[in-house]
Amino acid sequence: MYAQQMFQDRMDAGLALSRHLHHYKNVDGVTLAVPRGGVPVALPVARILNLPLEIILSKKIGHPLHKEFAIGAVSLTGQVIAPNAFASDEYIKEETENIREQLKAMYAKFMGDKKATPVKDKIVIIIDDGVATGHTLLSTVEMIRNSAPKKIVIAVPVAAQQAAQKLSEVCDEFVCVWIPSQFRSVGEFYENFTQVTDEEVIEMLNPPT
Repeated sequence: MYAQQMFQDRMDAGLALSRHLHHYKNVDGVTLAVPRGGVPVALPVARILNLPLEIILSKKIGHPLHKEFAIGAVSLTGQVIAPNAFASDEYIKEETENIREQLKAMYAKFMGDKKATPVKDKIVIIIDDGVATGHTLLSTVEMIRNSAPKKIVIAVPVAAQQAAQKLSEVCDEFVCVWIPSQFRSVGEFYENFTQVTDEEVIEMLNPPT
């Protein structure tokens, strides 16, 4: 059914995506991959565009009574809370601190002691391996926007139609190789969609010099 369009794996998807991003080659910018699956997609893109490859970390804040229901999201430097969060300030503060500690540990694991590139006045290309709902990327964009980049580009190999529409409205440019009419999950559009390990992420982000 999808034989003509399927990606072999995330690297193949990244190569396909890079062909839609060549106008950003050698710009003053940075590629930010959403770990773990976004990193092997972003790797060929960053190499072809000659841009630094880093990660963007964020995690949802769950409702105090229903942890799976997101009332906001936290990054290392920012926070987005839904207007109708129905949670106390104390709960949000505590959750934000806990999540930020987890994100710091994850950042150190993946990036070592490398400092994140400041995104102010830069072109920021956010890359993931696909988008089903877009909720995580929506909060990510909002948090990056607070750091005053020159331009925010979201680039993904495949996206659900509704998610593509939502994300197009919040970023400066939305780049997607394939927006299929039928969408159940990101993995169905890859021949190989095995989970990316922490070790693989570390190796891709810290290549031998």
